[in-house]
Amino acid sequence: MWGNLKEIDFCSILRLIEMGQRTGILCVEAHSPPQKFNLGKETKNRLNSWLVFFVNGEIIYAGKDETSSASPSLSRLSDYLRHYRVKLAVEDLPNIEADELNPPEYAYIWKLLAENILEPKQARSIIHNLIQETLFDLNLLRQGSFTYINSVALNPQIGTWQVTPLLENLIHQAQQWQQFLPHIQSPQQFPILKDIPNLRSSLPIATVTRLQQWADGKTNLRQLARYLNRDVVTLAKAIYPYVQQGWVNVADSPVVPAKNSSSNQTLNLVSQSPAIVKPNQLRILCIDNSLEVCQQVQAICQEQGYVAIALNNSLEALSLMFQDPPHLLLCNVAMTELDGYQLCGMLRHSQYFATLPIVLLNDNHDFIHRTRATIVGATDYLTTPFTNQEMLNLLQSHLA
Repeated sequence: MWGNLKEIDFCSILRLIEMGQRTGILCVEAHSPPQKFNLGKETKNRLNSWLVFFVNGEIIYAGKDETSSASPSLSRLSDYLRHYRVKLAVEDLPNIEADELNPPEYAYIWKLLAENILEPKQARSIIHNLIQETLFDLNLLRQGSFTYINSVALNPQIGTWQVTPLLENLIHQAQQWQQFLPHIQSPQQFPILKDIPNLRSSLPIATVTRLQQWADGKTNLRQLARYLNRDVVTLAKAIYPYVQQGWVNVADSPVVPAKNSSSNQTLNLVSQSPAIVKPNQLRILCIDNSLEVCQQVQAICQEQGYVAIALNNSLEALSLMFQDPPHLLLCNVAMTELDGYQLCGMLRHSQYFATLPIVLLNDNHDFIHRTRATIVGATDYLTTPFTNQEMLNLLQSHLA
């Protein structure tokens, strides 16, 4: 069975295979980018092909055709492993012997399952999501060809999925996706927050913090959906109202946020990039609205060989701490989103930060403020402005 997507739509092809209870492989090739939908730059000026594997009319697996590639892309699997917090880089897996029947991605999933790195339920969930996103992309194609070949089924089989429920969900997703046009056009677009104050006034603080973590202009919608273990339509539906209002932008290519944005300012206090920071270097996180304080901490930290990062948003800092815990925290008590007392109290309720040295900064040195700092669990208290020697003594005291 073969033909052109202009003559028969993709959903009808799946129905024919299901009705015939066929076992084999459906190959779909896109000869040029779709006219109505932009599937991303990677589809331009090149031939893309996808494979959908069937057994008795049910789908086993679907993905890009990379069986002939010397170094197949495993980015989809890496994204899903990130969601399940599997502490294993795909690149570190031993090479799998070439298998004409099993695609590399499927073979790696089976390898993870066989070595008990993934649980059966997790492996089936990943494959189900891979099938759904592949079918979603294929359903957007309007130009291309297909070929169906009867062949032996994938072995071993991790699971099978009936075509009819998948189609019902696919049709529903296509209808919803039409509603997002022209504001959101492709799963390959990159969301970035534009108006954080308005978002904070409309959404819970935790939601905005999570959005700031992921919607960085460098991660596309499809990747975000994988990280969150959601389909891309559900994710697009969630951000669509804010895209309409201009609070969130979606770009066709990665965007680097402006460092001097007053609503989302991050100061990196060392010239070293995080990628080249030595494992044994001590990290200091400073949370303060004052640029002078940040610059002063910078100078002292550089002299001592420490890595220092300064943020003017305590919520962003809290999110960062769980990703890359510092060895010392300096926090001004007069922060607007989450003041120093509140942040210190929250951290002390977590066993993970029970022993972290926390120094609260304040321009008031009276007994009441010092006592309050002690009550919430602060390790030390420093009055601003402070001298270089005072900061140096503090660093040496808590980082020795």
